[in-house]
Amino acid sequence: MRFYEYIFLATAFAASVCGCARNVSGDLPQDVIEPQFMNIIPEADGGYSLVSISPFDGNRDTISISQPLGRLIVTSTSYIGFLDAVGADSVIVGVSGGEYVCDSSVTAGLSNGTVVDIGYDASPDYEKIMALKPDLLLTYSVSPVKSQFFSKLESLGIKTFIVNEHLERHPLARAAYIRLFGALTGNMAAADSVLKIVSENYISLRDSVQGGLGANDAYASDKGELNAGDEKQGSGGTEGNTPKPRKILVNIPYKDQWFVPGQESYLTTLFKDAGGEILGTKSGSSVSGQISVETAYSLSKEADLWMNVGWCQTLEQLLSVNPLFEDFLRNIQRNASAIGYSGTKGCATNSSDTSASVVWNDNNRLNPKGGNDFWESGVVHPDLLLRDLIGIFRGEDNRTPIYYKSIK
Repeated sequence: MRFYEYIFLATAFAASVCGCARNVSGDLPQDVIEPQFMNIIPEADGGYSLVSISPFDGNRDTISISQPLGRLIVTSTSYIGFLDAVGADSVIVGVSGGEYVCDSSVTAGLSNGTVVDIGYDASPDYEKIMALKPDLLLTYSVSPVKSQFFSKLESLGIKTFIVNEHLERHPLARAAYIRLFGALTGNMAAADSVLKIVSENYISLRDSVQGGLGANDAYASDKGELNAGDEKQGSGGTEGNTPKPRKILVNIPYKDQWFVPGQESYLTTLFKDAGGEILGTKSGSSVSGQISVETAYSLSKEADLWMNVGWCQTLEQLLSVNPLFEDFLRNIQRNASAIGYSGTKGCATNSSDTSASVVWNDNNRLNPKGGNDFWESGVVHPDLLLRDLIGIFRGEDNRTPIYYKSIK
């Protein structure tokens, strides 16, 4: 999603939520949640000291930025999303895993040679990295031990900076990394403007759910209008004006391991703020845990939605993963029917085919190679993710999801 497209959409969205357009200039709102693993310190010369904090041992790495950088290598697609959001994706000269990039400017650069795919960190092309002469290479950590990749870059004199946004627990803390990319490229005003809109929209939506408002009141119609006096509710699952949380089974096995996000994780927080409860989460943990297929089957007896089903784009593909999944689906359909859940726009209308309304995936914006914009621009815009999820959880039909689609 291009920067100007988001500003247009989000400004209209903010106006619809609040009844008026929001001012995106000035100080950031208190709603902004500070990241745990990154700090930005303004300097007297107008530059910034950028601090990366290790989530593993608390070690801090600091770099000083006195002027905008013009040549960046990025090893995560989420970094591309942040740079696009501040209007600076043109500074990208190298990427890792180029076939999975969704950003149109970067993919065009990969085609014409102005952007180079350096390969993956397990076996990168160091000659290409050296030839690009980057001002900075942005990468991430997965353990307290420096990877061979990182150590080799140091020995070659390639300046690096670790970005740990993928380990942040709150969607708004993760979105706040846009300020890091604003600082790197001289676009802090743009970064603050986007973050202000994202944070205010997200909080408005979250509070509307927690306050028991219907999803029609919580976000805009397709024309950007708020039905302020409308008493309409989502289909089923409500008592009076207070919706019950959706009970959600997430994921499918990956290499025979079924992972469920921890109770304090990014995804669990996002689903909770939208009015959902992920089943099987580990209490007090931000780390994903593993469950067996048998445990997942037990959870399906409680669930009324099945979300984020991996690579699957059709119901046929999902059911081919495991013969038991037909039983999973019957359980979830029965529970959804019991609460009167009828799904949202794009779902099956045939009453005998309710599967499309109870199974949803986050792969509505894939590139031809399977790269998923959910993990590129979606990380930057958790307000739009929340907007999708509220509509799905409440069974509203006044908004077509951006990042999610029903699996039929």
